Amino acid sequence: MTQIPSKDEILAWISDNPTQTSKRDIARAFGIKGAARIDLKRVLKELEAEGHLEKRRKSYRDPNRLPPVTVLEVTPGPDGDLFARPLEWEGEGAAPVIIVLPRSGDPALGEGDRILARLTKVEGGEPDYEARPIRRIGTNPQRILGVFRATGEGGRIKPVEKGSDKEWQVAPGATDGARDGELVEAETAGPKNRLGLPSARIVARLGDPSAPRAVSLIAIHEHGIPDAFPDAVIAEADRARPAPRKGREDLRDLALVTIDPEDARDRDDACWAGPDPDPANKGGHILWVAIADVAYYVRPGSALDREAKKRGNSTYFPDRVVPMLPDRLSGDLCSLHEGVERAAVAVRMVLNAEGQKIAHDFHRITMKSVASLCYREVQEAMDGRPNDKTAPLLEDVLGPLYAAYEALKIARAERQPLELDLPERQIVLSDEGKVSSVAFKERLDAHRLIEEFMVLANVAAAETLVAKRQPQLFRVHEEPAPEKLDALREVAGAAGFGLAKGQVLHTRQLNRLLAQAAGTDEAELINMSTLRSMTQAYYNPENFGHFGLALQRYAHFTSPIRRYADLIVHRALITAHGWGDDGLSPEDIEDLEATAKAISDSERRSMMAERDTTDRYLASYLSERIGNEMGGRISGIARFGIFVKLDETGADGLVPIRDIGREYFHHDPEAQTLTGADSGLTITLGQRVTVRLAEAVPVTGGLLLELLELEGESLPKGGGQRGRGQSPRRRVASGRKKAAKVARKVKRSRR
Repeated sequence: MTQIPSKDEILAWISDNPTQTSKRDIARAFGIKGAARIDLKRVLKELEAEGHLEKRRKSYRDPNRLPPVTVLEVTPGPDGDLFARPLEWEGEGAAPVIIVLPRSGDPALGEGDRILARLTKVEGGEPDYEARPIRRIGTNPQRILGVFRATGEGGRIKPVEKGSDKEWQVAPGATDGARDGELVEAETAGPKNRLGLPSARIVARLGDPSAPRAVSLIAIHEHGIPDAFPDAVIAEADRARPAPRKGREDLRDLALVTIDPEDARDRDDACWAGPDPDPANKGGHILWVAIADVAYYVRPGSALDREAKKRGNSTYFPDRVVPMLPDRLSGDLCSLHEGVERAAVAVRMVLNAEGQKIAHDFHRITMKSVASLCYREVQEAMDGRPNDKTAPLLEDVLGPLYAAYEALKIARAERQPLELDLPERQIVLSDEGKVSSVAFKERLDAHRLIEEFMVLANVAAAETLVAKRQPQLFRVHEEPAPEKLDALREVAGAAGFGLAKGQVLHTRQLNRLLAQAAGTDEAELINMSTLRSMTQAYYNPENFGHFGLALQRYAHFTSPIRRYADLIVHRALITAHGWGDDGLSPEDIEDLEATAKAISDSERRSMMAERDTTDRYLASYLSERIGNEMGGRISGIARFGIFVKLDETGADGLVPIRDIGREYFHHDPEAQTLTGADSGLTITLGQRVTVRLAEAVPVTGGLLLELLELEGESLPKGGGQRGRGQSPRRRVASGRKKAAKVARKVKRSRR
């Protein structure tokens, strides 16, 4: 039985370890696990009730000792020294004496200033603490990413944020040696100067903003994506060694293959299929999906684990990837390379002839991939053009994989997941990093095969953990909100299609609508509108189903190299099967809800960074075509203008409301229309337009367009003021400042 420490031992630990005072830290320090944590919680509550401890959020502290970071009020001493008093002191007797030790370059402090400071206990005499200022309270430095413009006195910074018209003044001593035109990172440094501009100081020089590979770097900094691993994380990864075979099933003789993009940076899934020899399952298939055993290398509470959790996922850009795990793991030990022994977690699934999964079980294995293949060469092999690598695999490996996929297509047709048809565009870069072309991503049967296998493996993971009553993270996609569906019905009705009302919504009804529109001029409009009606998927410890995939239980299991959610599911499977001590920790379970929110947020952060990078690349690509006329389709409507998706590149640009005709336009947000007050002209989603490219700013990704034709017709002149103001009689402000404000709204609305 675990021995609970005495109250004196707990108080001594908290005193000696002021930064490790959560219940979790205390439990780990004294080796307290399982049910014994309940007794620890009781002792901590008793100490709190007796006044020995104070609970703050999820940590405890000695009220007679200041926390390592706290808020202070500055009180200058008689000899020019700076002292401070803690704003929150609940200990016995007088507050401790604190001396403030600013560093060179810290802003000047005066009496009454409040600062957030890091404290160090001084043993044996006054002062009691030394304080290093972190920042003034109320003046948290705002981080700025922008282009430095040198002037006679210091310089100015123009931010890279799309549509921003704000500038910052940089004093001569705060430039960090930045050169004119350099991309810099800065932080606000005080009140406005005599020119009326806020001040900033440069903290990092990032090079030429027009350099092709600076595009993703801007997004990394702008969105705060961690892109440098701490030394402790790298050291931990470098110490890792291949997982031993002991305790694992040996499946090295199973002809598993990986199928990935040609430029794959990691290979975390492999598959094998064959006919089911069971005569009771005539025409059935056996399907194995093996996933890299990342959980063996990334243990709960380790430096690797903390960093992976902070990142949440890998972030992919056209020219680079910001990985969740260091390359020693993501590109080596956890990558299922051809001909190399690797540790994996595998699921064996039994399918009937109609592609229904009738059984499955999980295994912790050692495997050896027989081939690392790419989608194109697999597809070409199946289309009768095998190469030297795929020809020997065609009959015994690739053929059975496609046979299992054909069965899964039958089950998919029965299940009816949402079948959106929105081709994805791919930015192709030259060797120098410039955009050479914008093309549609290929959608081959080889892609669909792997997708179906991975979906089925994810379902199996969720079902197993539910059956074993094991806490886990579900991938949740809730059904659309009623108001979103009403908007979709209006769009569909205006286009001549119907979406039934007054019944429980299923994906098959939406698929019926999409099928009606297929092949018509309104197909893209209906697909875009259907996509906009969907909620955003997220992670949650509770299961609310996956509407888009038409699945009751769904979890992410197949990509633990690049998604923290999958790592949690792997740990849950390890715990559920009793495979080892590297499963879910009590802390993992306790923090599931917070983890789900954190990784859902980091996923959205990555999506925004990836999208902003695409916008900047497209703006760079189009910057040489200013003045050109282009075709497109209206993809969004707001009170400040219309969004147009250009046909050739898929880039989104804005036509400001002030540039649409010479009349006042009424905005109907529910119907998503603009209606001219004089002409009655109605502008709505999906309409064909001809526009002229007026502005393309690579550093921000902003595109401004001029509307020339709507559905092949020139715009009516109208009789009122141009665009939309507060009323038809009120003139709408014009000029670049107004355009900048509009563009800022664009960015906010799109997020």
